[in-house]
Amino acid sequence: MTASPTKRLRTLAGVAALALGLSACGGGNLGSDDSGENFPDGAINLTVGQDPGGSTDLIARALANPVSDDLGVEVPVLNRPGANGALAAKELASKSPNGQELMVMNLSLVAITSLTVPEDDAINLDDYTVITGISEDDYVLVSNADSGLNTVDDLKAAGALNYATTGTGTGSQLSSALLFQLAEIDGTAVPFDGGSPALTAVLGNQVDVASIQLGEAMPQIQAGTITPIVTFAADRNEFLDDVPTAVEEGYEVEVAQARAIVGPKDMSEDVVTQLRDAFTKAFETQAYQDFNEANLLRPQELDGDELAEAWNQSAETYRQLTEEYGIDLGSTK
Repeated sequence: MTASPTKRLRTLAGVAALALGLSACGGGNLGSDDSGENFPDGAINLTVGQDPGGSTDLIARALANPVSDDLGVEVPVLNRPGANGALAAKELASKSPNGQELMVMNLSLVAITSLTVPEDDAINLDDYTVITGISEDDYVLVSNADSGLNTVDDLKAAGALNYATTGTGTGSQLSSALLFQLAEIDGTAVPFDGGSPALTAVLGNQVDVASIQLGEAMPQIQAGTITPIVTFAADRNEFLDDVPTAVEEGYEVEVAQARAIVGPKDMSEDVVTQLRDAFTKAFETQAYQDFNEANLLRPQELDGDELAEAWNQSAETYRQLTEEYGIDLGSTK
């Protein structure tokens, strides 16, 4: 007898967690050559691998000012978009591990984009020093409010559908592809460059549905122009608690976006401690907490080891899921 999709997914998640528990997972391979006594020595560049105005960029800018105030140096935010952040990450890896070069890295870059490129081009978290986790947010599948597509059952009954994603190798793409596969919905992915154009495509009836981050979708949800169908989290989102999860609908699709502050590999313990303390103080400011609430972000302020374990577990689970269900994310391998 064939196991149900939900049971098999749970088994895979357990296997991934066991495998990661058996393999030591570094929090950034900290070095010890630099005492950090001269840190910081000038401006600390905080790179974002996406365009200005997106969620990751806004998070970076919300943190830059309080961190700058605490350390007494400028913390400019530098945008280096390309390949879902891979271009910025590769550039960071070549920098000196003196603490003057940092990046806001997305979980999707490590756990999902890595599934679409040759192994040598994949971004591996073990090649960086993790300073601290930041926050996470959920993806939500939405439709045009006038479409009549309000539930997963509506999607299943609709026949062939087009679904917008925020790009190849993103959580938006993976969450949609998994749901459509498990629910046996005939769907075609239409990639866009970010959440805003994907949402615009839904509003303009160019596509039927889209999976986008909740913070980007909420204004239109509140305005009544789009309908949230499901979220892709383990539990209902506190900001959208009347909308079921895909898990509740019988499809255990859990895909979220998370972000962390990272630096080049082999940063010294002392520099990492100074940076982590500065970001922790930034997290505690009222202005930043208000920013999180306004943008529907949940704190995920984990230390390096905790975050590395969580992200590497997600990467292994997603890899196994795509293999198990034959999901093609547009690989260039």
